[in-house]
Amino acid sequence: MTAVTLGLQACAPTVKVEAPQEPITINLNIKLDAEVRVRLEDQAKDDINNNPTLF
Repeated sequence: MTAVTLGLQACAPTVKVEAPQEPITINLNIKLDAEVRVRLEDQAKDDINNNPTLF
């Protein structure tokens, strides 16, 4: 009986939570990308309004 109990305890899964070795970095280029896109859209609207036969 004791051997069965020890055998079941040895097969129990373990979960370890550890801090990462290197610092976590988060890339925040979202605002820059959105700003560039808005500028390009405004330029495209101006080009279409100034040259209606462009497309």
